[in-house]
Amino acid sequence: MDFTGKHVLVTGAAGGIGQSIVKMFRANGAKVAGADLDVAGIDADAYFQGNLTDATYADNLPKSAQQALGGLDIIINNAGIMRRGAITDSTDADFDLSMDVNVKAPFRICRAAIPLLVENGGGAIVNTASCWGVHPGPKHAVYCMTKAAIASLTQCMGRDHAHQGIRINAVCPNEVDTPMLRTGFELRGFDPKTAIQELDKTVPIGRIAQPEDIAEVVLFLASDHARYMCGELIEINGGKPVS
Repeated sequence: MDFTGKHVLVTGAAGGIGQSIVKMFRANGAKVAGADLDVAGIDADAYFQGNLTDATYADNLPKSAQQALGGLDIIINNAGIMRRGAITDSTDADFDLSMDVNVKAPFRICRAAIPLLVENGGGAIVNTASCWGVHPGPKHAVYCMTKAAIASLTQCMGRDHAHQGIRINAVCPNEVDTPMLRTGFELRGFDPKTAIQELDKTVPIGRIAQPEDIAEVVLFLASDHARYMCGELIEINGGKPVS
């Protein structure tokens, strides 16, 4: 996939999946702007440190990336957080933060980016939803709700803006071996290495996903190879259903 001459904005660029996305785009010729709370670990062409819960920051990201890179062709709304628990275990703070990061931020970024892409003659947006938003699982009520929301938003936008040459799709991963997953195990008192080895056994393909497995699908959806895809939710699960 050749992205020479393309300009890409990636949110959550310092995370496990985000770093892989940035690396792959740059390796394939794109100029990339990385956005995250902490940009120290990002190897990009431009950096935008900030909090996606800040409406002004989110609203201005597409234009800022366009100005820094000299153009804007692709948006990757990759940032996300996970709060575990049934609804009775979820706080107002859990709800508010999850909505702000997982739903409101992509909403604001897409709203600001689409007019810029229209001016540019088109482009692509790839959102990160989740298998757990398409097939809700147990004890992740708030997380599943927000990922269902971004999945639905993707489908709606994909249909609304296809005629403008803007393709909007989403990846829907299941478990991925990222720092966020490993930290979650630690917080629950499990050894991350052992826990992931046990989790590998539950996947028909034999292992949970690595960040690169997700990043490659993101690049495919952003590329001309996916030129006839819009409003699609692509599950990346190794054959494992949500349970």
